[in-house]
Amino acid sequence: MTTTPDPARFAHVTDWVFDLDNTLYPHHSNLFAQIDVKMTAYVGELLTLSRDEARKLQKELYLEYGTTLNGLMKRHGIDPDDFLEKVHDIDYSRLVPDPVLGAAIRQLPGRKFIFTNGDRRHAERTARQLGILEHFDAIFDIVAAGLNPKPERQTYERFAELHSVTGHNAVMFEDLARNLAVPKTLGMTTVLVVPRNFEPTFSEIWERDPANEDDVDFVTDDLAGFLTAIVDFVA
Repeated sequence: MTTTPDPARFAHVTDWVFDLDNTLYPHHSNLFAQIDVKMTAYVGELLTLSRDEARKLQKELYLEYGTTLNGLMKRHGIDPDDFLEKVHDIDYSRLVPDPVLGAAIRQLPGRKFIFTNGDRRHAERTARQLGILEHFDAIFDIVAAGLNPKPERQTYERFAELHSVTGHNAVMFEDLARNLAVPKTLGMTTVLVVPRNFEPTFSEIWERDPANEDDVDFVTDDLAGFLTAIVDFVA
């Protein structure tokens, strides 16, 4: 595992797969924090719980089922469309457009995908605000995944089959190491995107995956710089 790219390791890559939240935009933007607050409020209203009780349950569902949505569907039979609409009703204006990231993604050789546990509308709004939406060939969201979230193996296999992605020709960028375990077994190169300066205070305990260290090939806290180094080599 290394914190700097070895561009030669990416010369064969034809499919570039990116998670969305806290990966294509920096953790310190706190965009996902808005969604997190909305999810807590949703749980509290649904089950008539205090904020603290709702947050505790929300994180229990996240840990057990992969996403809060998945847990609420399985335990309480909620309408996923209602949940996705309400929790993504957030302010995207705090995201700063990233022309350096956009230029790097545009110049990557091959296809580029967004692969997210969020929904398409959220992915499109986020990528559009960042100024990078037009550089992607497709978005694979939680609906396309049949509402089965990462890190479930069938979700990656469904993505790979739908878009004819061959593992050894692909690389996946993620902010959660546990979501890189299956891609690693499928032969993908894996890159973990961490908060700026590896600042541990930005990462809550349920986001850390020390058991998945072996599933990570590279680590970076600067996605734009990481991709630029690759582009400069393969261009």
